[in-house]
Amino acid sequence: MAESTENRIPNVLSIAGVDPSGGAGVFADIKAFSANGAFGTGVVTALTAQSTRGVTGILPIEPAFVRQQLDTLFDDVRIDAVKIGMLDNAKLIKTVAEVLKERKPTFVVLDPVMVAKSGDRLLQEEAVSALIEHLFPLATVLTPNLPEALALLGREDKIDEEDFPAVAVELWRMMKNRDAWVFLKGGHLESEYAYDLLVNGVLRVPYSAGRIQTKNTHGTGCTLSSAIAAQLPQTPDVPEACRRAKEYLTGAIAAADKLNVGSGHGPTHHFWKMWSNSQM
Repeated sequence: MAESTENRIPNVLSIAGVDPSGGAGVFADIKAFSANGAFGTGVVTALTAQSTRGVTGILPIEPAFVRQQLDTLFDDVRIDAVKIGMLDNAKLIKTVAEVLKERKPTFVVLDPVMVAKSGDRLLQEEAVSALIEHLFPLATVLTPNLPEALALLGREDKIDEEDFPAVAVELWRMMKNRDAWVFLKGGHLESEYAYDLLVNGVLRVPYSAGRIQTKNTHGTGCTLSSAIAAQLPQTPDVPEACRRAKEYLTGAIAAADKLNVGSGHGPTHHFWKMWSNSQM
């Protein structure tokens, strides 16, 4: 008997760089996919020399080889959703966009990775316009944090919670895809709660959770966008996928201090729901 498409385990692809510490990038994405009930696959766009304390080197993968990775994978594996992370340069961005236009995956989550938690730049400044031109129109959900959103909009003003919805809507209008959504992350707001906002042309859906006091937040953006990508094929709509992903990330941050990884900004606990208390 053929497998029901309603019950099958989704295959989700991360197109991103490698963080050797495992807190961000492809390694973190695959952990988040797994924790959210999806089978994870990955195409590497860059190697980094990186730890919880910072980035000391970046080696982008040649766009032709990234294309070869993508084509080889898509030729064999059904991909139900794609999460896009670190793309270092404009040529690489254009290559990934070309493949996605050809392969037409149902869901694309675009995390505009521009700066690492340590402050190190991960996207060349001249590549920002290529990201907007080539990948924005292909995205189902765009997941910037507030500094990334302002950089994409070319703004430098200080934003508070009252201005937050206008920023999200302005960014959505740039996407040139009326079916797309923006999930604007509010972790940089000075508020008591971790406030995020999902918008499209019609709806505004707020998400809020208590702010957790921990320095171990390395890779939170990667983890959230990957959780959304994993949930999209398994949920009835984008708001529900984002709700589940937000709930998952909140738990992963709350359990982060149970890990002992590095001396800087440690990772979130991707498997907080699964590992038994005896392992903690």
